[in-house]
Amino acid sequence: MLPMPSKVKKVSSIPNSRFHDGHGEALGLVLQGKKVGFDRMISESAMNRPGLALAGFFSYFAWKRVQVLGHSELSYLRKLTEPMRQERFRRMCARDIPCIVVARGLTLEPALVRIANEHSIPVFGTSMVTMHFLNAATIRLEHDFAPSVSLHGCMVDMRGVGVLILGKSGSGKSETAVGMLERGASLVADDLVRIKYVGGELVGSSPDLSRGYIEIRGIGIVNVANLYGLASIRPQKRLDLVVTLRPHADLNEVDRTGMKQKTYEILGQQVSHVEIPVAPGRDTARMVTIAAIDQQLRRLGYNMADEFNQRLLDHIDKRE
Repeated sequence: MLPMPSKVKKVSSIPNSRFHDGHGEALGLVLQGKKVGFDRMISESAMNRPGLALAGFFSYFAWKRVQVLGHSELSYLRKLTEPMRQERFRRMCARDIPCIVVARGLTLEPALVRIANEHSIPVFGTSMVTMHFLNAATIRLEHDFAPSVSLHGCMVDMRGVGVLILGKSGSGKSETAVGMLERGASLVADDLVRIKYVGGELVGSSPDLSRGYIEIRGIGIVNVANLYGLASIRPQKRLDLVVTLRPHADLNEVDRTGMKQKTYEILGQQVSHVEIPVAPGRDTARMVTIAAIDQQLRRLGYNMADEFNQRLLDHIDKRE
């Protein structure tokens, strides 16, 4: 197992401005009231429906989360007297919550919006059904809060298998990726690969600036879509296999049977790892493609190395 070579980036909080600017269009967020508190921080990716808080129970109030008001919360507030309604709402806003989102296309009454704005808390509205908004916003915030690391290498999607190609500078990572593109793969990232741990999976992507471009020594930077079509680009892909290109001088150090599956640690997760020696005239792209197909077969429960080992054992038994 090889150690992860880069520093892990962790996000402990994000400002309301990033939440609104990054996801406002997709979530249909519309500001209600004044534009205040955009610098307030969201510290947890999960959403919170503050029904108990509006009822006066704050012992386990998740104040670090986005507070979502749906039909149930607003119906409850309407049944309270106006002084009690404002008092309960003021107590909730005094807990230093990041922001409030009103779902289902409903609006918060002006008096409550003013209370929120007095505490520098922005109020957003969305036409999404409450549960749909909760799910969609949580998924997006989980991606924002996910730990990440940047690795120097290339990543491709080969027949549904996300392959990260690593190796020393000049080992042929980009050339290998181009060879795989000609065999039907899609490029995820070249040179710099960003890996995030989201929803129990490692997901690789490329920085926006370099997405869709690849550098080939002697030629320069080329646009992959112009050469191979739009289908040759993937914005992100789950990571399934790490391939390290090794100098041919290390041939004796490379596993020859594949009986023992190696792993590579990224963000605390173990990923299947294969080392492939590089030599002049050797079709490295084909070797990596075979490794990807082998990985796919292993995921389906078929192990070629185990099959050969069993045949060898059966042959020994017959000779005895």
